[in-house]
Amino acid sequence: MPFAVISQLNERSTLLNLKREFGDPPSLRLWNDTSSPCDWSEITCVDGNVTGINFGNQNFTAAVPATICDFPNLGFLNLSFNYFPGEFPTVLYNCTKLQHLDLSQNNFNGTLPADIDRLSRELEHLDLAANGFSGNIPKKIGLLSKLKVLNLYQSDYDGTFPSEIGDLLELEELRLALNDRFLPAKIPTEFGKLKKLKFLWFTEMNLIGEIPAVVFENMTALEHVDLADNKLSGQIPDVLFGLKNLTALLLYANDLIGEIPKSISATNLVEFDLSVNNLTGSIPEAIGNLTKLEFLNLFNNQLTGKIPPAIGKLPGLKELRLFTNKLTGEIPADFGFYSKLEGFEVSENQLTGKLPENLCKGGKLLGVVVYSNNLTGDIPESLGDCGSLLTVQLQNNNFSGEFPSRIWSALDLYSLMLTNNSFTGKLPETVAWNLSRIEIDNNRFSGEIPKKIGTWSSLAVFKAGNNRFSGEIPKEITSLSNLLTIFLDSNNLSGELPDEIISWKSLITINLSRNKLSGKIPRALGSLPGLVNLDLSVNQLSGVIPPEIGKLKFTTLDLSSNKLTGEIPNQLDNLAYERSFLNNSNLCADKPVINLPDCRKMLGSSKGVPGKILAMILAIAVLLLAITLLVTFFVIRDYTRKRRRKRGLETWKLTSFHRVDFAESNILTNLMEHNVIGSGGSGKVYKIFIESSGQYVAVKRIWDNKKLDKNVEKEFIAEVEILGTIRHANIVKLLCCISREDSKLLVYEYLEKRSLDQWLHGKKKRGTVETNNNNLDWSRRLNIAVGAAQGLCYMHHDCTPAIIHRDVKSSNILLDYEFNAKIADFGLAKMLVKQNQQPHTMSAVAGSFGYIAPEYAYTSKVDEKIDVYSFGVVLLELVTGREGNNGDEHTNLADWSWRHYQTGKPTAEAFDEDIKEASKTEEMTTVFKLGLMCTNTLPSHRPTMKEVLYVLRQQGLGATKKTATEAHEAPLLVSLSGRRTSKRVEDEDLGFV
Repeated sequence: MPFAVISQLNERSTLLNLKREFGDPPSLRLWNDTSSPCDWSEITCVDGNVTGINFGNQNFTAAVPATICDFPNLGFLNLSFNYFPGEFPTVLYNCTKLQHLDLSQNNFNGTLPADIDRLSRELEHLDLAANGFSGNIPKKIGLLSKLKVLNLYQSDYDGTFPSEIGDLLELEELRLALNDRFLPAKIPTEFGKLKKLKFLWFTEMNLIGEIPAVVFENMTALEHVDLADNKLSGQIPDVLFGLKNLTALLLYANDLIGEIPKSISATNLVEFDLSVNNLTGSIPEAIGNLTKLEFLNLFNNQLTGKIPPAIGKLPGLKELRLFTNKLTGEIPADFGFYSKLEGFEVSENQLTGKLPENLCKGGKLLGVVVYSNNLTGDIPESLGDCGSLLTVQLQNNNFSGEFPSRIWSALDLYSLMLTNNSFTGKLPETVAWNLSRIEIDNNRFSGEIPKKIGTWSSLAVFKAGNNRFSGEIPKEITSLSNLLTIFLDSNNLSGELPDEIISWKSLITINLSRNKLSGKIPRALGSLPGLVNLDLSVNQLSGVIPPEIGKLKFTTLDLSSNKLTGEIPNQLDNLAYERSFLNNSNLCADKPVINLPDCRKMLGSSKGVPGKILAMILAIAVLLLAITLLVTFFVIRDYTRKRRRKRGLETWKLTSFHRVDFAESNILTNLMEHNVIGSGGSGKVYKIFIESSGQYVAVKRIWDNKKLDKNVEKEFIAEVEILGTIRHANIVKLLCCISREDSKLLVYEYLEKRSLDQWLHGKKKRGTVETNNNNLDWSRRLNIAVGAAQGLCYMHHDCTPAIIHRDVKSSNILLDYEFNAKIADFGLAKMLVKQNQQPHTMSAVAGSFGYIAPEYAYTSKVDEKIDVYSFGVVLLELVTGREGNNGDEHTNLADWSWRHYQTGKPTAEAFDEDIKEASKTEEMTTVFKLGLMCTNTLPSHRPTMKEVLYVLRQQGLGATKKTATEAHEAPLLVSLSGRRTSKRVEDEDLGFV
């Protein structure tokens, strides 16, 4: 038999052995001893010999076998996106002809070997990204002299990166980004030897010092430079702007100062981002010569002067973001005429003049964001033909004239914000189908509110106060079932409030003050479950205050200056409402608590003995019924338990997502009551010891003995598989799922320090382990906040599609031995909602009291902002030490915190006395205000988790580090207004500017 044939047979045998070592995965089912390896999709051959192996994304969990290198011609090896464990596989040293090695996205850990140069000297591509490698990057990596691509980004390196990388003279692509645990370091001057380098990605590496001009002087091949989100200081060297091949220059979120160089010869630039720095001076005219430029981001600096007119003539410009600077002069008239603009944000400057006429000439414009300037004149009629518009934000300017009627009905418009201008005109009959936010207060709109307002079905926020509207409030307005906030104050409205107001089930805030409304207050107001702010003051309302009103839990209530009579509801007879009823001469109170006349003698008493007897009879009847139900429950339960025991373990299936050293039986036989460590709406949680590893796991049992619909079962498995692939340091690791058709067990890693809730509130709760929250000083609490925010941020912004938690709370934030935070139960509420017929799942679906975003109770349309609200409550817990569902006798923590802030009390009075330190007051104040922003009742006014993480990371040495990547990538923060009264929590309060 020819040697070549023998060699091929040997290679097939070796490959089949590899298949067996990997557990005969279904993906390799076509591998057999009758077919040629060269026909297998994972194998590449040349002249019948194996030259490439692609095992990417195969879910392999075993160690890399030594036989992987038993192919003498192997030049390509891809093991990425698997679960290979342990340290760097030095068995790969035996692959002597390897040119391409990809080990990215695995579970490798430990330090890279010091003798890493023993890898093939033919190696041109080395990718070790997204693993758990730690320590230093070894110096001898610089001896792999043929490397063209080196990817070491996104791992756990906590040491240094070597200057010897500069010896890789053939290198074309270098990615060290997203390693924020690197020790602070400057960019080595030795990197200047990399003359062939085209792609450099150094984002978030803890870089310090100035950008060394000498490094970039000889890098004439550079096409992509990303040094964003570090601590680089000093001025930007001119040499960067002279790189002829450069297409992307990203320096955002550093501490750079000085002016942008006036001369820019990098004429191939497509993306130019210097945002979130401390740059001064004017915007260079030379930017107008960058004819290939598509994205220009200079926001959050201190730039002055005018916007160069030539920028408006750039033919490819898609996105212009210059907000939050000190720019003056008029906006160049040519913006949008020569290019298909998509984003136009120049808000928070000192710009004057008119809005350009042709912003949407290209038909792609998504938003006009120009608020908080000194702009004047009419709004161009052409914007009414802009079918692509999503948002128009013109507030806080000096615009005037009749607002173009066609803009109201732009096809996909969802927000229209015109506050504080001098617009005139009437409300249209119809608006865009998706328009959910209308803010036109403090203008000169007039006429009646159209009856067809009832067709504005998406409307959630309607602010039209301080205008010139007249006539009655049409009853059709009450059909807006998504309405959360309505402000019609300070107009000339008359007539009675519509009785149909009962249909406003989602309403949170009503302000109809300072009008000419008459008649009675509708009893239906008391049936609005979410109403917390009611202002009907300075009207001509009469009659008694309906007793149903007293059942609501108000944050603000103002019925003053009307013609109300009779006794106020007993629940409102307390000092919290002492100014709510002023200037109603015929009102009285049953108790002398607030400044109203005593009317007890007028009302008489109806509390006689017959009433007491009836109450006793009813109580006895209820008690007997309860006893009957309880006996029935225990009989059924005992019968069910006997049936379960008979079924045994035969139908259970284990699906692992990580390498596990236990079987189903190890878990199932230990599901005993003495191992229970927690329970809730989603099921019981067990702590189970695994003898083979000597470690504990946490097991959550859900849907116990409840058969699922087939579609729900399929969706559940799909959701669990997605969650099982997630790897993030701040998310509790899902090890496996053990299931049968009527029960599911989710097995997680066990966290030694249990939950944040137990550390903050353990002593206050009976039946919990005793903890000492003094161990949680402010620095530790801040680090916990950063860690939890990182986990949420990853799920919201780095997963596609985004994963929403739905039940963020302090008891779902677990702590490891070093008090690092990890989010638990991610996605579990979503899984449970699939079977929402089952009553016992609804507590998980609805979240937890005190943490639930207001809109979650009234709409099925949920997004990431419900998690932001809940996380805001956690932040308030960390600062105040109070429980999330306990503010005071009237409110939860979020409402209590808002009331504390808006009454003007010193913020420090709200702080946890156990951790008060004068040196930490500023940080605690910032986090307190951030919690308020997160708990805004309007979802659109809450920050994203990227923005939250940005603020947290800026606070003190206890936080991870200063970075603004999240703020840069997130949409523009508009002024986030306080939800209760006119007092506001502004972006600048939290250091966004």
